[in-house]
Amino acid sequence: MIKRIRSDQLLPGMFIHDLNCGWMEHPFAFNSFKVNDAKTIDKIISSGIRELYIDSEKGLDVTDAQTHDEYHAVIHEQITSLIEKHEIKSPPPISLVEEAQQARVVHTEAHKVVHHLMSDVRMGKQLELAKLSPTVEHITNSIFRNKDAFISLSRIKNKDEYTFQHSVSVCALLVAFSREMGFDKDVVMEAGLGGLLHDVGKMKVPDQILNKPGALSESEFAIMKTHAALGRDLLKQTSGISEIAISITGQHHERFDGTGYPDKLQKDEISNFGQLAAIVDVYDALTSDRVYHKGMEPTAALKKLFEWSKFHFNPEMVQRFICLIGIYPVGTLVKLESGMLAIVVNPGTESLLRPVVRLVFDIKSNHYVTPHDIDLSNKLDSIVQYESPSSWNIDPFYFI
Repeated sequence: MIKRIRSDQLLPGMFIHDLNCGWMEHPFAFNSFKVNDAKTIDKIISSGIRELYIDSEKGLDVTDAQTHDEYHAVIHEQITSLIEKHEIKSPPPISLVEEAQQARVVHTEAHKVVHHLMSDVRMGKQLELAKLSPTVEHITNSIFRNKDAFISLSRIKNKDEYTFQHSVSVCALLVAFSREMGFDKDVVMEAGLGGLLHDVGKMKVPDQILNKPGALSESEFAIMKTHAALGRDLLKQTSGISEIAISITGQHHERFDGTGYPDKLQKDEISNFGQLAAIVDVYDALTSDRVYHKGMEPTAALKKLFEWSKFHFNPEMVQRFICLIGIYPVGTLVKLESGMLAIVVNPGTESLLRPVVRLVFDIKSNHYVTPHDIDLSNKLDSIVQYESPSSWNIDPFYFI
């Protein structure tokens, strides 16, 4: 049985099912393994892992611990309650369909700009902000017209180009998040620039570590962790860079409980934008395919963020982020009570739990249907759960 326990409850002889730290590159060869000694436990605790999951059938048990299913039922109920209370704002000025084409153009161009930027830094050239500012402005304008058009595109990544595409996604998500938090547009754009540059320090990390197709050794892990400080120091030497962008680059791996890096800052020692960036960076990392792991579906990633906000993130900001993205974001494959599979194509107008969906597959008869949209706000049907597109061999973005 899979159970959730505190890391300080670990004993030699327990079998770790999941280290529960997908928000970080951990210094362990595997995510699940048997604990053989106290040294391993000390290493887990010192890595900032506060809670994890054990398999009681493969090792020692903690009899009164909650099961995985029990705990996640509580998480689901809490998030559902949060979403139900969220006030739906007025619809965006431009529909997703209208914005989609322009968003694709901006998205493609942004990837090219970031690729050139990172390559220049790798070769020791100086950052040229003049090349970045128009890109950030175009992304910001697209997000302001309809955030879901650009953000849904950001989920489509080539795992071999992850570092560059991740930077564009973090930029877009930070723009949307900063706007949600009520900042003026000029400040939002500074946050977007910070998002675009947040991983620039990785260009100072050796290729064999940055692109290693597997777990990092302890020494490699230590080198990888230097990228936040390296990026911060690089930006401090660049004329015209705002403190917002510098704090995002230097603090996106800091954690609310002081277990992050490079400075082990905690709570209000971390700037507001550092706290926002930490949430956004983890969300995009969790939902992205990497060389060494398959990305989560957004719904699962948001639940993980909610779970980890007890220790690692600002809980209030995480809740705001979940309401911004929506528990079933555009592009999510969902199963309906009627037995249909559908793709979320627009957020709900009355509740984020009742979006507009595009029906594509009938589970009962096991065949595709002519795609057509229904608005779940009419309550004639409802979402039962999200589904993994790969399990059904469905590409949601083919239908959007």
